Amino acid sequence: MAERRARDPELLDALDAQPGVSFEGPAWRIARQGRDPVQGTPAGARWDPGLFDIVYMSLAREGALAEIHFHLSRQPVFPSKLVSVLHRIAVRTQRTLRLADLAALERLGVAADRYGDLDYRRSQEIGDAAFFLGFDGLMVPSARWSCQNLVLFTDRFAPNDLTVEASEIVDWPAWRREAANVRRPVD
Repeated sequence: MAERRARDPELLDALDAQPGVSFEGPAWRIARQGRDPVQGTPAGARWDPGLFDIVYMSLAREGALAEIHFHLSRQPVFPSKLVSVLHRIAVRTQRTLRLADLAALERLGVAADRYGDLDYRRSQEIGDAAFFLGFDGLMVPSARWSCQNLVLFTDRFAPNDLTVEASEIVDWPAWRREAANVRRPVD
């Protein structure tokens, strides 16, 4: 498990001033076949320092695909035997920290020109502070597609707040061909 760092008091004040928003609608998540798509993990990824369970989703189907494809593509060989399943999940949140665009992130100390990089230190600090302040998650720009991602703190949700509505096996070669024709820059 990751080690907790001291929280930035100015960051806590800035986030605590945010009211939080509710969200009700579909989100997309990819999980390995056989894995519960609403089960969280302490991933130690962009928005969590690995200290609490989290579920990463996207508010756009293509956003979820682009995020996972990026990470799978970082491996020396793209995994050919991995079966990925794209799930559409009905989500209901009560108090989500909404950081709508890169300008909002910049005001919190995230370098917009480096947002797609793998240096997650400041965004992890933001996620940790949001968790500490009682938000149920974050709504943030995707680093891989022109859309919003939804990052949920799993211990803040009841079972009926996250309901899998549909699932489909991902055909990665087909998606790569389609995405090459519609890829849009990140906002």
